[in-house]
Amino acid sequence: MYIDDKILIGKSNGPVYLLPMMANRHGLIAGATGTGKTVTLKVLAESFSEMGVPVFLSDIKGDLASLAIEGTDSIKMQERIKKLKIDNFTYNSFSVQFWDLFGEYGHQIRTTVSEMGPMLLSRILGLNDTQSGILNIVFRIADDKGLLLIDLKDLRAMIQYVGENAQDFNLEYGKISSQSVGAILRNLMTLEDQGGEKFFGEPELDLNDWMKKDNDGRGYINVLHSEKLFQNPTLYSTFLLWMLSELFEMLPEEGDLDKPKMVFFFDEAHLLFEDAPKVLLQKIEQVVRLIRSKGVGIYFITQNPMDIPEDILGQLGNRVQHALRAYTPSEIKKVETAAKSFRPNPNFETITAITELATGEALVSCLDEDGRPSIVERAFILPPQSSFGTLSDIMRNDIINNSPMKNKYNKELDRESAYELLNHRKSEEKDLIEKQKKWKEEKADNYEEDYKTEKKHNRKNTSSMEKIANSAMTSIGREIGRQLIRGLLGSLRK
Repeated sequence: MYIDDKILIGKSNGPVYLLPMMANRHGLIAGATGTGKTVTLKVLAESFSEMGVPVFLSDIKGDLASLAIEGTDSIKMQERIKKLKIDNFTYNSFSVQFWDLFGEYGHQIRTTVSEMGPMLLSRILGLNDTQSGILNIVFRIADDKGLLLIDLKDLRAMIQYVGENAQDFNLEYGKISSQSVGAILRNLMTLEDQGGEKFFGEPELDLNDWMKKDNDGRGYINVLHSEKLFQNPTLYSTFLLWMLSELFEMLPEEGDLDKPKMVFFFDEAHLLFEDAPKVLLQKIEQVVRLIRSKGVGIYFITQNPMDIPEDILGQLGNRVQHALRAYTPSEIKKVETAAKSFRPNPNFETITAITELATGEALVSCLDEDGRPSIVERAFILPPQSSFGTLSDIMRNDIINNSPMKNKYNKELDRESAYELLNHRKSEEKDLIEKQKKWKEEKADNYEEDYKTEKKHNRKNTSSMEKIANSAMTSIGREIGRQLIRGLLGSLRK
């Protein structure tokens, strides 16, 4: 709850608050399955929305969409409210926008292949270092020509073009092996078979549409439907990383703010880092460290703090630790590590408390106004103001159909891009060859002299065609109004 310009998370011997001015110092919600992480996430998301801060969260189990429904009173809720001595508790619904990479349970999310960049796309495709290097060359050639790769058919056409003309690029960009090109194309086919082509295209997502407030000044809660997406953990985690990269490149430096400009909750956060190469982990750590100065708070939700790389874990100043189980030596070690991350409270043993916490109870430590971690408190988390459970398809569709985002994103566009331009070039070359063949048959008597004339003419035509193609490629670069320069995670700079 947002009370007295502070976020009330729970109650211990007294209230436990999260200060808005420290909310962009990032945070962690951890705990075993069934210990109350989802309720904590909802309470924080509701509070940020009430504060006027837009929120993004991924809905893996389908139980976060109910933020759009006002909660209902019950004996259990009354007991909880009375126990926590919460004054003026009200049930509330919140302004929600639904999104879906597959366009089934929310507005369609798309980005272009060029926007995604070679580093993150290599992760989606499961490429090794050599294949990733070739894909990087493909992007570099496309960038140098100012040629956007909008969808997967553009990428396929560009890969084929580079493979067919590898000898022309080897000296400038490095050796391009046909085996690596073939492997990339096979992996691309697998991604297409998994429905990945729906994610790449236009209109691409404008993250400014996630940073909006409703008519009452409350921040919109953007819910990404992830039940189907989560079945492909690599695509799920890479999308979240792309989104983080886009936001980092888009937003200006803000310094210290009274409250965040936006807050992101990344559920099943361990997937962001699982099997990620070292160079990617380093860049993720850099983005997390720098993005707070742009007014963005990131909250990772996972079962155990050790799921998060140490360099990133050290940047998470606000922590809510639900119960952990300790049945094996490795689990005991994890509990000990989690306990040591808190500033001790003389009233209880942190390591013992972690294993004893009831459902809905947590160890909470947030940054104070000077940026120091507070003494850990054993607190009961507040109940959410919105409903528990899931949202009916009828109500979800009603919210989607009445959203101003519907007309912007639900109709796919397919403008001229790499696929069309490269196929046009092949068609022109084929026509020239056919013309030469036909001319040779008709002008056999004067073949040698006239062929030289036609060859000279064809050279001029080819040169003109190249100029037209290059002009078209350059015009696309001008049309999107950006230089093709890539940022920390490989996405295009804004």
